[in-house]
Parts: sequence; structure tokens; C-alpha cells
Amino acid sequence: MSADDNPSDLFDLPSARYWADTLKTQIPSGLAEEINVFETEIRLKKQGKIDDKVFAETRLRRGAYGQRYDNGQRNDGQNDYALAFPNRSKLTKGPGTQWDAPGMLRIKIPYGGLTTAQIETIADVAEEYSDSILHVTTRQDFQLHFVHIEDMPVIFRRLAAVGITTREACGNSVRNVTACPTAGTCTDEAFDVTPYAKALADFLLGHPDTQDFGRKFKFSFSGCDDKPCGLVKLHDMGFVAKTKTVNGQIQRGFAAYIGGGLGAIPYQAQLLNEFVPEDELLPLAQAVSRVFARHGEKAKRNRARIKFLISDWGIEKFRQTVADERETLPIDSRWTAYLSQLEQTTEQPCRPVQPEPVRTDALYLQWRKTNVQNQRQAGYAIVHVTLPLGDMSSNQARALATIAQRYVGDTIRATADQNIVLRWVSLGDLPTLYDALSNAKLARPHANTITDVIACPGTDTCKLGISASRGLAAHLNEEFAAKQDQLDPAIAALSIKISGCFNSCAQHHIADMGFYGVSRKVGNYMLPHFQVLLGGQKTNNASSYGQAVVAIPSKAVPGAIDKLTQWYLSDRQGHEAFADFITRQGKGAVKTKLDPFTKVPDYASDPDFYKDWGDVREYSKKDIGIGECAGEVVSLTDFGLASADRKLFDAQLKFDAGDTLMAAQDAVLAMLEAAQALVKGQNQFAASERETIVTNFKKMFYDTKLAFDPFQADKFLNFFFKAVELELASLSKEHSRILIEETQLFIEACNSTHVRISMG
Repeated sequence: MSADDNPSDLFDLPSARYWADTLKTQIPSGLAEEINVFETEIRLKKQGKIDDKVFAETRLRRGAYGQRYDNGQRNDGQNDYALAFPNRSKLTKGPGTQWDAPGMLRIKIPYGGLTTAQIETIADVAEEYSDSILHVTTRQDFQLHFVHIEDMPVIFRRLAAVGITTREACGNSVRNVTACPTAGTCTDEAFDVTPYAKALADFLLGHPDTQDFGRKFKFSFSGCDDKPCGLVKLHDMGFVAKTKTVNGQIQRGFAAYIGGGLGAIPYQAQLLNEFVPEDELLPLAQAVSRVFARHGEKAKRNRARIKFLISDWGIEKFRQTVADERETLPIDSRWTAYLSQLEQTTEQPCRPVQPEPVRTDALYLQWRKTNVQNQRQAGYAIVHVTLPLGDMSSNQARALATIAQRYVGDTIRATADQNIVLRWVSLGDLPTLYDALSNAKLARPHANTITDVIACPGTDTCKLGISASRGLAAHLNEEFAAKQDQLDPAIAALSIKISGCFNSCAQHHIADMGFYGVSRKVGNYMLPHFQVLLGGQKTNNASSYGQAVVAIPSKAVPGAIDKLTQWYLSDRQGHEAFADFITRQGKGAVKTKLDPFTKVPDYASDPDFYKDWGDVREYSKKDIGIGECAGEVVSLTDFGLASADRKLFDAQLKFDAGDTLMAAQDAVLAMLEAAQALVKGQNQFAASERETIVTNFKKMFYDTKLAFDPFQADKFLNFFFKAVELELASLSKEHSRILIEETQLFIEACNSTHVRISMG
């Protein structure tokens, strides 16, 4: 038997061999078999016996992602493995194959619910196989970075032994089922959605009807209409708890929403059913899954989410198709079996109610004000543990588990705000709990305020990252924390969310101030920028999305935020919400306020401006020559793309004014100008007739794949070809909004293509 045929060659660390042996009897048989299969697939892939694409989907469905610099090298020539793991020789062999490369492991935590044993286990594997950082995501998952794929089977076994699976954490599958982190303790909920979220997650995990999706599918639960904890309306399918009286009896059920989603083009979920009885929850989800698997797009991945199917069909046709599918489903006992065991997830306090002691020190009082909320059970509170950028170290996680064991037991939840909540804290324990958290450096105040900025991994580890979302978020956190005591309450209550690209992993569409990374060419340099979105609302389960206003350089973002907040304070009417303020002022006035922040200083006067946050390197640089008369040569492409931006802004203004037809017409014209801008860069004498622009663009940039890159592939270009064929007069208001969003992304794709071409 060769070394490649021996499974033990995957475990060359003593701890790995130990855990592989000792966990055999502790893992449920189904999970154990899945892990064994994956282990075999790794060996076969190493031997070249599994196709790359097949193996990619295999590992994704087990939560294993590639990550930035996954060839072992960073842009500055240093080896990330060597930096993260200086004492692990197996991880510093150098670039070459995926077997020497770091990756990301996503760990599913249904409804965010955690036990102390689970936190301790995640902390241990993060320390032994990763960089000792546990990252909480905006979907209540945990992520570990710089994980070697050959270590993953033993990690899976250790997680499985404490009831955690990574299965279908990624890939074309049902992702983590999320829910309100305060479910069961919230003062406003109709009822505790926890057991229903758990039942749905268990039912759909590995279900045959969810294995043939074209893309991912996300479910969420909320206990009430108005709070943002569940964010139901931005999910593929979401459920809001409802009750009604039937024959004198209170009946539980859910309002079911379908077809939401953020990503490049955000869609609001639509109401599928006003009231779904609790015993119909699982069969409805199964019927929807079958319809999506059968009719959802598969060939064109950019159209493969359920929101596009509903947009194409209309909600009435989709509703009827699901109803018809439900009638054909064979009866499954699991649909209702869990209803007799709802109390299994009911939590109990582990400490008695005690009166809260008087404590007057300023740090405690600040933490008490922002991080503690009363729960509906008298005498108990929910404590928010703020994690800057969603990160805590392995040591902090173990300390948190120890604290939880003493004060609350296994009543821990991860939140969509990248924090942790401890539930069932006796008010009498708050001071000593605070001291324990403080000793672990986990007593940071200002939870869920402007100081608690949400950010995706961005350029730190994500392959799609364009701008440094975490670097900017860290700077803003420090800046706001330093002046938190002086912040007006209206400003402190605002939310900021930052994504490294347009994909909205940080949910920038539902922030008061959202940002997503883009790039621009300025003179001889490429510069990191952020597109500014204003006026999103996460209340009412993500009730409205912010719209893009203007792209500004990364280093100008803090100044722009300061300008916006000061303007809001000085001009708002009464207790006017920020979103209402932005709507009242209008995009024209907002853009005027932000225009000064679009300016870029000369490189010689401020070279630091040309670096991204937290990165000592220049974002990108390549001399392309100096223009005549001591000035820059501004290309026809630069002029054309700037004109496209202006035309798009005109479209946004007309849409806001209610003129949806003119808005749609301007959006298409903006696309045509952006396309012609690229064409002119290749042929300055190209004709400007509409049909000729489309033909030339397709020939020069689409057919040649010159405008394809890892960020947009062909999806944003297809927006253009679709738009020029639209009957604009028949577009609804919602479709006009989507057209404007698509125009924004197409122009960004043209800018990105121009940058790559001009920078070589």
C-alpha cells in the first residue's frame, strides 16, 4: 500500500491521530460516515482521481472554502502560512498546490445556539489548526481561517462529537437557518421560534429535495414583525411568528415570505402566505425546495437564486406552483413529530433571581447602559458581548465558556451583528459577570451602536474582496470609541455596515450608512474606493434597502461619515430617523454634500491616500506616462465612464421623483455610455449608434472575455444585453429599481475592466 493509499498520512500531528481514534464512539453514525467519505475523497483528489469541479462542490458542501492568497503567497511576497503558523512546517512548504494552501472553514450554528462545550471545542480547533481566531458571521456561523484541507476531517470529528456539523455550510445547499438571538426571552415575540428553526434545520439537512439547487438557499425566523433580529425580508425564505384564534383556541403559525436577497441586486421578500399553521411549516419548506430545484436557473449562476425565479414568474404563479407541489408530497412523519417536543429547546436559568447591587463606576455603567437588556422573564437580562469585527481569540472563547457555565449555562447565541449574547443572566449577577468579562477583555461597551461597525472579511481573506472592509471598520470603531461619550444619542444609534465588494456579506443595504468596495483609476494609479449607500433600514425585518449615491476613495470615508452625521444633527426635524432624513433631502443634496470627498490628492503630496486601510502597500501602481502641458491625458474611456455615472445619477433622481419611465430610459443610456466608453478605448472612431455600440461591445469585450474577471465574470455584462431589449414603457416601479441597480453594477464592471486594461 502506498502512502497515498494510507489514511493515516492525513494526520501527521499527534493530536490529530489521538482525536481520530478517541472520537470514533462519540460521533453519530451518520455524521461519522460522511466524514469518512470526505476523508476518502481527499485522498482520491490528492491522487488525481476526482475532477477539480466535483471536488470543489464536495468540499464546499462541507464548509471548506478557498481564501485569498490560497497559493501560500501574499502580494508582498511573504508566505501567509509562515506568518500564521511559524512552528508548523507542514504549512510552510510554499505555494504550488491546494495541499499547501490555507482555506476557510465555515461552521454552521443553527439559530446561533451554542453550548459551552461547543464554544470550547471551536476554540481548541481554532488554536490547533487555525490562527486562534473565531470569527462570527452575519448569519450566526463561525469561520476559521488558514485551515489546511488535510486537517479538516479530524476537525469535523471533533465538532461532530459536540453536536456540530459543517455539512452544507457552503455550496449549492440550504445554508445555516438563522433566527432571533433573543428568541424565547424577547418581550415582543409572539412565541419562541427556536424549536421551529431547529426542526427546519434538522429536516432539510441532507434532504434529497435540497441536493439539486442551482445556488444557495437561506431560511430565517423572526418572533415579531417590527424588530430586525431575524431580518426575514432579506432571505430566500423567512417566517414571522403569528398566532390566531381558531374555535376558541390559540393556534401558532407563521407569515411566510419568499424571494428576498441582498448580493449584487437586492430584492425584498414577498408575502407567500399570510398564515402557515405550525404543522404545515416543514411541508411548505419542502415544497418550495422542490419547486426551486426543478425550475430554478442552473446554467447561469448569476440568475440561479430563487428571487430571480419569482421575478420572472410573478408571485401568483409561484404561489400556485408551490401549492400544487404541496399536494403531491408523500406524507412524512417528521413534519409534525417535533411538535410534541417543543419544550426540548426551552431554557431554564441556572442562577436564582437576586436584586441588582448598586454600582457606580463609570465603565460599568456605560456597559450596563448599552450591552444589557431586560428579558421578558422578570429578574433576568440578556447581555450582549461585543466582538470587534466579529472576532475573539481562542483564549477569550474559552474564558467566555467558563463564564457562561457559571452564570447562564448553555444559553449562548451568536447574533447577526457578529456578537454573542448570554441569556438568563440574573440581575444580581451583572456586576460580577461584568468583572469576569472585563478580565477576558470581553466587556467592550456600545453594542449595536455606531461604534459596533459590521464588516465582512474583505481583502483580508476573501478572494472577492476589492477594498479593505475590516481595515476601514477597525479605524471607524477606534474613532467612534474615542469620542463615544460626546456623541449625540441620535448619532450613536446609527448603524454602519461595510462589505469588501458588492456581494453584501456585511448586509450594507440595510444600514443607515452602508459601503461596498470598488476600485477606480486616478491618473497613473489604481485606488481603493467604497460605494456609499444611504437610508437602509433593518427594522421591520429589513424593511427597505439603501441606494448607492457615489463612490468615494477609501481614505475619505471617515470624513464623509462625519459630514453626513453633522448634517443630520443640524438639519433633521424633531426625532426624524436617518433614513427619513436622507429621503427628504434627496439624492441631489446628498451628492452635493459628498462631492468634496470624491477628490483625490496628488500622489506626491499624500502617498498614504493611495493605500488601503491596514495595508502598508500601495493599492496598485504602474506608470503609464505623463500627459502634455504638465497635465494628465484623460482618455475617452475616462470621460465616457464619468458621463455614465452622471447619467445613472440622473436616473436615480428621476426614480425618486416618481418618473419611473424616464429613470429607466436614463439607466439604459448610462449603460450604453459605459459600454461605448470601453469601445472607444479600443477604437476611438467607433460609431455611436445604439445597435453598433451593443455589437462592438459584445465583439470586443464579451466574446473575447476581455471584460470577465473574478468579481463579475459575465453576469454584470448580461445586465446590459438584457436592458437594451427591454420594453421600458411596460416596466413596473420595482423592475425600474432593479434596472437602476443593475446599471450601477454594469458601470462598476466597466470601470473594473478599464482599470485592468490600463494598468496592464
